[in-house]
Amino acid sequence: MPPVSRTRAQGRFPRSLSFSEMEYADSKPKSHHVLSKIFMAALLTAVCIFILKHPSSYHSMSPFSRHEPGVTHVLVTGGAGYIGSHATLRLLKDSYRVTIVDNLSRGNIGAIKVLQEQFPEPGRLQFILADLGDARAVNRIFAENAFDAVMHFAAVAYVGESTLEPLRYYHNITANTLTVLEAMAANNVKTLIYSSTCATYGEPEKMPITEDTPQFPINPYGRAKKMAEDIILDFSKHSNMAVVILRYFNVIGSDTEGALGESPRPELREHGRISGACFDAALGVSPGLKVRGTDYETADGTCVRDYIDVNDLVDAHVKALNKAEPTKVGIYNVGTGKGRSVKEFVEACKEATGVNITVEYLSRRPGDYAEVYSDPSKINRELNWTAQHTDLLESLRVAWRWQRSHREGYSAPLAMAF
Repeated sequence: MPPVSRTRAQGRFPRSLSFSEMEYADSKPKSHHVLSKIFMAALLTAVCIFILKHPSSYHSMSPFSRHEPGVTHVLVTGGAGYIGSHATLRLLKDSYRVTIVDNLSRGNIGAIKVLQEQFPEPGRLQFILADLGDARAVNRIFAENAFDAVMHFAAVAYVGESTLEPLRYYHNITANTLTVLEAMAANNVKTLIYSSTCATYGEPEKMPITEDTPQFPINPYGRAKKMAEDIILDFSKHSNMAVVILRYFNVIGSDTEGALGESPRPELREHGRISGACFDAALGVSPGLKVRGTDYETADGTCVRDYIDVNDLVDAHVKALNKAEPTKVGIYNVGTGKGRSVKEFVEACKEATGVNITVEYLSRRPGDYAEVYSDPSKINRELNWTAQHTDLLESLRVAWRWQRSHREGYSAPLAMAF
């Protein structure tokens, strides 16, 4: 288990109440000794009674355990992951207080280290190593921290993997979201920004996809996310919670300043994003790129997707947080509104990396769909959000710079744990 975070309260008396360090001079009269002992015993008793009546007083020393005027404390679940870490970086830059909860099953402790190095000031960033599947741990985290809002990113998120391990996806996405929602309700946390997906729509008959497009997911990942959405919507009908559900399209890119990037575990590369597969091929980590499906009813036979830059995506989260209103639910597609085929993407990746990547064409991947792209007009209109990083080639160039300078991914620093 990694060492405990220094940003958390350590549960010690302030130095002025450290009775073991107090001394009594022998030169004083004996009667003074007796009176001093009686006084100290009475004071010690009073302090003990106060602690028993107010057990949370230890944690009150931590800025994370109390609300402060003008400071918004956001819990970011899955904050060690690709999207969650980028969202944390943006929140910290915008002067939010952030607590990350992550079990590191898919995230990177190296991303946490980068964030800690950039924002070392007390009360800015706290990392808690915990699993959202552990309800007791989740309830304790909420009880001991004063959260104003939750950005819930934590989830396993590979379509292909979900078809092979459906129960894992229903537990990790649907059940864990229920646990988080219950903890929010019990601790009076009133704002939820939920990370959802266009996979909840399945394979619609018409393009582009609007928020009113019927949801008929065709894989366990999409179904698990839709179930989580349904739980949130049902609960919100009889609460004053502010809820925003963001349905992502295909995320690409990297922090423009080069601090963060995408670094999936090696064993997950087979299920990962096409951008990661392209970069692995360009770096020589894999012998080439495997493209699954060339017989879809699209212009060139490969899947068509809406690629959204991660910097635009986290901007949508911040705007959603700022616009969230009690008793209201906002549901928004987050995409560019333009579809690009996999073949187009591969050609852009070749140009961005300068490597003539070898491409192998294979049969379709189970659970995939032919064409998906968004109509982002609702989020444009209601949240004043518009994708700014829409040049596919430039987004890939930015991501490639990080990949090229982090050939081994993040380094392995010491973690700080709860």
